[in-house]
Amino acid sequence: QVQLVESGGGLVQAGGSLRLSCAVSGRTFSWYAMGWFRQAPGKEREFVAAISRSGGITYYADSVKGRFTISRDNAKNTVLLQMNSLKPEDTAIYYCAADLKSGYFDYSTLSHEYDYWGQGTQATVSS
Repeated sequence: QVQLVESGGGLVQAGGSLRLSCAVSGRTFSWYAMGWFRQAPGKEREFVAAISRSGGITYYADSVKGRFTISRDNAKNTVLLQMNSLKPEDTAIYYCAADLKSGYFDYSTLSHEYDYWGQGTQATVSS
């Protein structure tokens, strides 16, 4: 059984930063491409960022490009999302997800292609 546990959410003022962490257990972490998604109240879940199994390939939604950075530490079974220059519209529950199907240098932006999900962590940005 694979488990994903997010942490690091909280309340921050616009322009501030948060660092989300996702700890993965249960299987070999390096087998998974990883992604971050978010869901704001009344909205559908949306893609935020993804990183390949190798860690060398990353991809971002246009809305966060240049402000967010995804990274992974395969030795610590952890994926991080550094969020800078936060805006009120970044307020959402953030979920990390693991994708077993993508190749070593690949990733997915589609939620249905991810195999495992965390419970989410709330990030709130005040104006």
